[in-house]
Amino acid sequence: MMRENPPANEPQDSDIEVGKPKAWAAGMPGVLHSMIPAIKDMGVDRTRKTMLSLNQKDGFDCMSCAWPDPDHRKAFEFCENGAKAVTWEATPIVVSSSFWAEHSVSDLLTRSEYWLGTQGRLTEPVYKPAGEDHYRPISWDKAFAIVGNKLNSLESPNEAVFYTSGRASNEAAFAYQLFARGYGTNNLPDCSNMCHESTGRALDPTIGIGKSTIAYDDFGKADLIIIMGQNPGTNSPRMLTALEEAKDNGAEIVAVNPLPEAGLRRYKNPQQVKGIIGHGTEIADQFIQIRLGGDMALLQAVSKRVLDAEAENPGTVLDRQFLDEHCEGLEELTLHLAELDDVAVREATGLRIDEIDELAARYLKAERVIITWAMGITQHKKAVATIKEIINLLLLRGNIGKPGAGACPIRGHSNVQGDRTMGVWEQMPQSFMDALGKEFGFEPPIDHGVDAVKTIQSMRDGGIKFFMALGGNLVGAIADTNAAEAAMHGTDMTVQISTKLNRSHAVVGKEALILPTMGRTEVDRQASGEQFVSVEDTVCAVHPSFGVIEPVAPGLLSEVAIISRLARATIGEKTNADWPGFEKDYDLIREHISHVVEGCQDYNIKIRKDGGFVLPNGPRDSRTFHTPTGKAMITVNGLEFIGRPAATLILQTMRSHDQFNTTIYGFDDRYRGIKKGRHVVFVNPEDLAELSLEDGQQVDIHGVHDDGAQRVLRNYRVVAYPSARGCAATYFPEANVLVPLDKVADDSNTPVSKAVIVRLEPAQKQESPVKSF
Repeated sequence: MMRENPPANEPQDSDIEVGKPKAWAAGMPGVLHSMIPAIKDMGVDRTRKTMLSLNQKDGFDCMSCAWPDPDHRKAFEFCENGAKAVTWEATPIVVSSSFWAEHSVSDLLTRSEYWLGTQGRLTEPVYKPAGEDHYRPISWDKAFAIVGNKLNSLESPNEAVFYTSGRASNEAAFAYQLFARGYGTNNLPDCSNMCHESTGRALDPTIGIGKSTIAYDDFGKADLIIIMGQNPGTNSPRMLTALEEAKDNGAEIVAVNPLPEAGLRRYKNPQQVKGIIGHGTEIADQFIQIRLGGDMALLQAVSKRVLDAEAENPGTVLDRQFLDEHCEGLEELTLHLAELDDVAVREATGLRIDEIDELAARYLKAERVIITWAMGITQHKKAVATIKEIINLLLLRGNIGKPGAGACPIRGHSNVQGDRTMGVWEQMPQSFMDALGKEFGFEPPIDHGVDAVKTIQSMRDGGIKFFMALGGNLVGAIADTNAAEAAMHGTDMTVQISTKLNRSHAVVGKEALILPTMGRTEVDRQASGEQFVSVEDTVCAVHPSFGVIEPVAPGLLSEVAIISRLARATIGEKTNADWPGFEKDYDLIREHISHVVEGCQDYNIKIRKDGGFVLPNGPRDSRTFHTPTGKAMITVNGLEFIGRPAATLILQTMRSHDQFNTTIYGFDDRYRGIKKGRHVVFVNPEDLAELSLEDGQQVDIHGVHDDGAQRVLRNYRVVAYPSARGCAATYFPEANVLVPLDKVADDSNTPVSKAVIVRLEPAQKQESPVKSF
């Protein structure tokens, strides 16, 4: 189906409507907001096939988050945003061949992310030659030859970058990293560099694995769940069901967040009577409205209270047996926290001491504690140290390696964790590289590659000349938008393997190609028959994913097929990989994975078991910690928090409810009361009064940095909102322009998108008043 006309329903800033934030999440409105658009855009039959197969054992894995699936699944195992993601991918609307003649690259640059995405599915390879402003359709063979010739003309393999998003399957990710390393580079940045890189950097040295230490069922066994820097109602809605089950089993839940999100308040489960006609389930027993960047101070303050309680009643508070057998560093932490000043803690957190005391009392009472976190923790300068403090607190009372307890980073993209397991990382350990080289008969490159931020910096400095992306939208997701786009424009060639258009298809090098690929919802037929792929969720469970609907157009290639043909056109027989065999039968890829990737032995057998299999996890399975000492490391971290100059605010970027990463499904943020627009900034009413600003006023948001560059968002509507004092929030990716490229988390190099110092000034140009409802 071709789209006759572009969408005409993109609102203007003057259309924005502002209402009250919602007090609960999901319920029947969530069902209606997902199913009505699905039926409208896909039709009844396509909607039925996709929605009834979403997250089922014989269906496909949702592409919108990595939340794990229960063993006993319901008929409707999906959420509102998952349904939106499926509708977005499985649309029968396609981009016509005439589109490329009608729309130049310069024209695409003027279009919004929403407009680009609504043009439909990509179905044919297109190429923009150097010196021209239009893509033109070409054959697959010609496209692969262009890429191969360009890569083989570079002076060094390290002039090329192979980026990956979390939507790629394990099979595609493994083949992709093999292609890059067979070509000769470890330049394999991925979306983890911008989200959970801080998690891995904290967990690897402290507990020996950069992943969650719990299973799905642990939520139902916990006494206390602490949710930090996360909005499950929008970003991982299926988590609310697990939290509801935990509450039904007697767990207490504490939410630590600058904004009072609806999903942290009350959940109305549309699959239960109480969620349809009843009150639903109250989620947070305590809401700690923390100042941005204050999480480290809060965690240290709670740990200090635990240590003080042990000092008052020796042998009754700490898990001494666990600490003695499995941990190091307790004495050093005790001495360090003895000097912690409650005045500094209050300044860092913006909290009252009694709020901190209440959290400490809950922790001391609970025998089984889970702490979960997301990008509200990872995108700070001290993110790595903050996550180490999470581990400190858990270790003190043995809350790792027992049922109902552990550390649980929440991954926001479907297979971002699986991509890393399969080798998509610029710094894979030598054991993986040795196994890869042995398996495929070549010498993998030795030098570490570049991450996402270093990719842009190297492009800017002329070191990176070729960029390929397996999914994703790097220029939309990365910090310092203007600098990132200028750097990408300076490359010789950009190649995007994609299902739909986004900003990265308009911000291109001198030459550019788009290679359209099949989506996860679609049946993948190869020479050996129908194929399936596999993914890893946030609790290390690996399971198969089967496409259920016919491809949107004939001639589409799968990700595996595209990678295999690119490799054949570029590196030929530099490795002993059977690239034609990979494309023909994905079992061959999985057989190689079983020889290379730790924990994946007998992959083809285990992936075919009911529900797949779970990767080994030392801390969870046996309280085994693969650190240099063989023990979990309790660490000492100097307290730092964000200073706020006079007349400024600390800004965080965030998603709206009608959004998945950089993909914009619509212009409503239902839970926060916003309709028909995205150009808003949420500010506490007391801060507005202090800054002599008014609710509804148009302002310019100026980044306050010491590099002299001007970073401004113009004409944003101020929304008085119950945020933490001194803090503000606005939407990603538009606000990325305010985040300097070199403002990154210590050690992880992740952009500090939750800690941007800004100044609000009356807009230079006033727009018409915004109506309220």
